[in-house]
Amino acid sequence: MFFSIVIPVYNRPDEISELLTSLTQTTYKFPFEVVIVEDGSSISCKSVVDQFQSKLSISYYDKENSGPGASRNYGMQRAKGEYFLIFDSDCIIPAGYLNEVMLELETQYVDCFGGPDQALKSFSPVQKAINFAMTSVLTTGGVRGGSEAISKFQPRSFNMGISKNAFEASHGFGNIHPGEDPDLAIRLWQLGFETRLFSKAFVYHKRRIDWEKFQVQVTKFGKARPILNAWHPTFAKPTYYFPTLFILGFYLSWFLLLFAQDFLLKCYFSYFLLVFIVASYQNKSLYIGYLAAIAVWKQFQGYGHGFLESFIKINLLKQKPEQAFPSLFFNQ
Repeated sequence: MFFSIVIPVYNRPDEISELLTSLTQTTYKFPFEVVIVEDGSSISCKSVVDQFQSKLSISYYDKENSGPGASRNYGMQRAKGEYFLIFDSDCIIPAGYLNEVMLELETQYVDCFGGPDQALKSFSPVQKAINFAMTSVLTTGGVRGGSEAISKFQPRSFNMGISKNAFEASHGFGNIHPGEDPDLAIRLWQLGFETRLFSKAFVYHKRRIDWEKFQVQVTKFGKARPILNAWHPTFAKPTYYFPTLFILGFYLSWFLLLFAQDFLLKCYFSYFLLVFIVASYQNKSLYIGYLAAIAVWKQFQGYGHGFLESFIKINLLKQKPEQAFPSLFFNQ
């Protein structure tokens, strides 16, 4: 099977250098190609890509900015492979990744898969803390950590594969971002395709973001989910409401102190203490455990508030998603 690796990039030439370097170190023995799609960047990565022309079968395309979903579609339309592997530009690919994907496809073929992410030891403390929040089974990020059911898995586009047949049938990603990946997964299910988690096909996801950018990112995740629920009500889950209920419950716990009722607040304290202990143990660092507690709070708070705002506008006020949240949509 011939793989085409498709990578959209926006103003991140340094990340592309790390990603492509990791691909040169693969233990995979068969040919594959790499397709780089510059999404209207003001800082081009072409000079970086040129340095790898002799090491990888690589092509480079520069287009106007239209968002990551449209850029992935653009790359897949021009790719030569039978199966497309999609990465975010801030990923580093383990040497055995392609072998794991091939083994999974040969064992139990599926037209779309997703894999989890992990942190390298070289990542900064903040990156490791955010990685914990985005992957731990203790948080809303448990899906990224591989806790979701292996079948009926909604792949995430930082580490995702899709067959050429499934891409052509579905027309690829829509124009919402974030949320374009679960939207695609659900549309694939409706077309009769299956998705699956490849738990061993992980990538190192560097996430070069600070606290403010992380807050914005998870808030957008929260805003996107009620839109997806409205588009695909059959696939809405009660668990999607949990971050909002978590935040409302936290505010309620402080209100109950006015009546000398502190049990609920103690529950929240115990939860964040557990996050601190588990993150500290996993990373062998009390400091990262402390940062992980901050990251988890920002994750719940951002997602919960974003979800609540979107639920009110989409479900109660019946606003059109593109009008309610124009920043979530790209023109394609």
